[in-house]
Amino acid sequence: MSPFGSKKNRSLPVRVSTFDSELEFDLEPRASGQDLFDLVCRTIGLRESWYFGLQYVDTRSNVSWLKMDKKVKDQRIELHANNNFYIFSFYAKYFPENVSEELIQEITQHLFFLQVKQSILSMDIYCRPEASVLLASYAVHVQYGPYDYESYKDGMLAGGELLPKGVTDQYQMTPEMWEERIKTWYMDHEPMTRDEVEMEYLKIAQDLDMYGVNYFPITNKNKTKLWLGVTAVGLNIYDERDKLTPKTTFQWNEIRHVSFDDKKFTIRLVDAKVSNFIFYSQDLHINKMILDLCKGNHDLYMRRRKPDTMEIQQMKAQAKEEKQRRQIERKKFIREKKLREKAEHERYELEKRLEHLQDEMRMASDALRRSEETKELYFEKSRVNEEQMQLTECKANHFKTEMDRLRERQMKIEREKHDLEKKIRDADFYVHQLTVENDKREAETEKLKKELICAKMAEREATARLLNFLNSGRKSSTDSLLTASTVSNAVNNASSIAAISTPSLTTSSSTNDMVTVGGADLTITHPYHLVMGDNSSGISDDFEPKEFILTGNEMEQITNEMESNHLEYLRKTKNQVQNQLQTLRSEIAPHKIEENQSNFDILSEAQIKAGENKYSTLKKLKSGSTKARVAFFEEL
Repeated sequence: MSPFGSKKNRSLPVRVSTFDSELEFDLEPRASGQDLFDLVCRTIGLRESWYFGLQYVDTRSNVSWLKMDKKVKDQRIELHANNNFYIFSFYAKYFPENVSEELIQEITQHLFFLQVKQSILSMDIYCRPEASVLLASYAVHVQYGPYDYESYKDGMLAGGELLPKGVTDQYQMTPEMWEERIKTWYMDHEPMTRDEVEMEYLKIAQDLDMYGVNYFPITNKNKTKLWLGVTAVGLNIYDERDKLTPKTTFQWNEIRHVSFDDKKFTIRLVDAKVSNFIFYSQDLHINKMILDLCKGNHDLYMRRRKPDTMEIQQMKAQAKEEKQRRQIERKKFIREKKLREKAEHERYELEKRLEHLQDEMRMASDALRRSEETKELYFEKSRVNEEQMQLTECKANHFKTEMDRLRERQMKIEREKHDLEKKIRDADFYVHQLTVENDKREAETEKLKKELICAKMAEREATARLLNFLNSGRKSSTDSLLTASTVSNAVNNASSIAAISTPSLTTSSSTNDMVTVGGADLTITHPYHLVMGDNSSGISDDFEPKEFILTGNEMEQITNEMESNHLEYLRKTKNQVQNQLQTLRSEIAPHKIEENQSNFDILSEAQIKAGENKYSTLKKLKSGSTKARVAFFEEL
């Protein structure tokens, strides 16, 4: 009978949540876990069901996986109080060793992509900041398709959750700065389909240390607290403070049997000479989960190393055919897109050329109009220049006449100056003669003064003699009177000579441009120069003035060519991606807030400095013997 109940008897209402949808079913009370699981797989179109399981919260608030062989109602599932539904989550329970080789269906890849992405964003899987940016660019590619500069708008990525909170809190960077770095990676991605982008995302994510690891707290015989990591390839043992780097590891091909008795777990190894690997867990529920995960991962590990079943071969063949068909359609689409882009580009170039020619015609028309205006301007300028030349010639003649007049005036002034200099020289000579004559007259005056004094003395003597003579006799009176008259005339002549005065002559001249001629001032000015220039202007204008039919061999050839091109692209870009990650790490390093670093960040930095990664660490751990690894675990 069908496990689904009728509408009249809905005893088991079930709601199953996947990462991109919610499903609701009504089950009959007798429906088993396998019935519900198969129903979900058929509904979403999933055939690779062995990786997945249904997770729920039991009545004791423990997270559990639905058992396939038991009835749903018998598994202590907590009924949701608000809507009376049994709530399940459809999760990947087991992880592949290599996603590119094992995952076949697109729906499988998509579900893994959504779960791993959510685990990274919720920080259940630690991811370095630079790798987070790279993965975010692939997530954007999945959401929006290949980068298109026409449809992309700034701030378009700011609304979504693209980076773990631990990354954004660790750096002092704005959302715009993070968006710019994500956009840079996004632009560099090769145009790919959604499933190809999701596969690239998963191939990067599977290299993370915590990818595909289920952690459980355990202790060894020394009661040292450790972490047990159940993975697709084996069991890893981690230090309590370090979930990134395992202390030791045991692969599934080394393990024969796993069992537990209450809190004690016993791992029997293939090598009979090696003692059992024993650890302890404090919770019975956790012990059951460990055993269930060990059994499932061990089965898948051994299954991978066997030839594929007919079902898997059929799935791979169908997936390959579907992939080839899509590649051919994609190549055809790309070819048509390129032709369309080429046609649009040619149309754009023709429109641009037409616009350019129209601009050239407009420029030529403007240039022609300007040339006509320039021609008229030149005619006007020519007329003005002729008038200016005539005016200049008139001015030149006037200036020449004026210069001749000034030259004649200057020559006249020079002659007058020469005459004045001659007159000055004559005056100086006359003054000199007058001075000499004045000196002579002064000498004569002195001589006359002396003679006058002598005459006075003679007069006194004569007077005395006269008096003596008068006293002596009247007889000689007539002779005395004659003598007195002679003396008086001599005195009068001396007085006239003493009263003579000599006039002084003062002359002045100048050797400067200012010359005094006959009481009038004449200023000689320098003739001025006439400067004439020709201001001409010129204007120079530059003007420049289907359907495709492919055979089977061609399809196979195209497919092989695309695969080889893709592998070549991956090989070339691998080192480039590492270099870009290193560059991005260096770019954001100055913005790091050291106190916001988590323990995982510190451990990851130590790994980088030591040059270690997930695979090199596991390879180093596996190099030792099983016995040595068991002994190392017991001594922790």
